[in-house]
Amino acid sequence: MESNGRRTFLGVCLGGLAAAIAAVTVWPVYRYLAPRSTRGAAARVEIPEKDIPEGEAKFFEFNGASAVLVRKRGGGLIALSAVCTHLGCIVQWEKDKQDFLCPCHGGHYTPEGVVTAGPPPKPLAKLPFSVANGIITVG
Repeated sequence: MESNGRRTFLGVCLGGLAAAIAAVTVWPVYRYLAPRSTRGAAARVEIPEKDIPEGEAKFFEFNGASAVLVRKRGGGLIALSAVCTHLGCIVQWEKDKQDFLCPCHGGHYTPEGVVTAGPPPKPLAKLPFSVANGIITVG
């Protein structure tokens, strides 16, 4: 009788340990893959125009997702989602090439967000913005 109680106790302990290991392993994966909550996310972002020199990009958080402002060579501005349309990775600005690269699967985008190579099915989403008194307001 006593050995049956020990087996039950060990079974419960091992089951609890397995559940704890599973939770510790699965939680970070879930947080990485799950969509971000937009609660508390900025619906408008203001960035000083001087913070974005010609040919450079500034990444920021907008409505719970990554976004980017680009000042193209020649001075034109564009605001885009920085989330690749293929699998949701965050694109990187390649200053020397003046384009975006998705590091996950090699997608390339122009400064306007148009796909030029790789697997992305759609261009980067454009974001509304305005410029007044040296301040760029996105949203």
